[in-house]
Amino acid sequence: MGILDMFTEEIAIDLGTANTLIIHNNKIVIDEPSIVAIDRLTGKAIAVGTQAKLMQGKAHEDIKVIRPLKDGVIADFHASEHMIKEFIKQISEIKGKFIKPALRIVICIPSGITEVEKRAVRDSAQKVNAKEVILIYEPMAAAIGAGIDVESPEGNMIVDIGGGTTEIAVIALGGIVVDKSIKLAGDVFTNDISYFIRSQHNLDIGERTAERIKIEIGSALEELDFPLDDISVQGKDLITGKPKEIMVSYKEVFRALDKSIMRIEDAILETLSVTPPELATDIYKTGIFLAGGGALLNGLSERIHRKTGLPVFVAEDPLRAVVRGTGIALKNNHKFRFLMK
Repeated sequence: MGILDMFTEEIAIDLGTANTLIIHNNKIVIDEPSIVAIDRLTGKAIAVGTQAKLMQGKAHEDIKVIRPLKDGVIADFHASEHMIKEFIKQISEIKGKFIKPALRIVICIPSGITEVEKRAVRDSAQKVNAKEVILIYEPMAAAIGAGIDVESPEGNMIVDIGGGTTEIAVIALGGIVVDKSIKLAGDVFTNDISYFIRSQHNLDIGERTAERIKIEIGSALEELDFPLDDISVQGKDLITGKPKEIMVSYKEVFRALDKSIMRIEDAILETLSVTPPELATDIYKTGIFLAGGGALLNGLSERIHRKTGLPVFVAEDPLRAVVRGTGIALKNNHKFRFLMK
């Protein structure tokens, strides 16, 4: 170990549209919403993560609440740099060091990313004292995190439904053979719910409320084996302008989400249609693995199974599959050929 390595800390980052997760010393040390609140007058970040999320939809004109990532890529470079810096500062083992350590960072990126977008991720990470930035494609990280042996010659299909993108990939021999990245995922589901409540109930609801509906009673099927209870939703009546409360059922949420889920199903079928026959034979046996927050949608695995006729498995703790896979890649970075240095 060189003298430099003594002052180097290794971290794995899943820089997601909705949430940012960081692993340090094999532990998830940060799991926060990807949101920054910035003081418009000074340009300084006044809150990140959960603290900034509490300000969403409530801030006055001097505070700008931003989600720096859109569709899985950096949309606001300045805000994303602030956010990464603040999250790294919160890691207790790094915060307590007398000498600021250099960082070796493995960070995951969507498979459909452009070279310019790739450079923005690298630049953001380098601004926080990173001496080495290694990139890994998100579906590969999700597959590793879901427990798939990505180096084996057997083909596996992973569908990672995040906040900004749905990443679909067929993986074999340590590489992505076929992949498709669509800009339709959790954020679109949230917008679908807002639009549905507005058009069906004349009720204006905020993003946080729509997200709560999605998490509590989101459904990919009209009839679930275990029906979910209706929930109360508060918002602003579009006709009177007064606050109002309504009850919403999971069947209504299914109607709100149905078209978007169909588009994800179509993307899965398209990917399967261009998969080489030998790998398609493997997938017939190994099935489809779901990861990302979208995998938690009630009835989704059953719906994809009905559509494709293939076995469908939800990764253990799908929200953290990508960061877990990124952490494993960090630990074994000498043996994985697919990492981009």
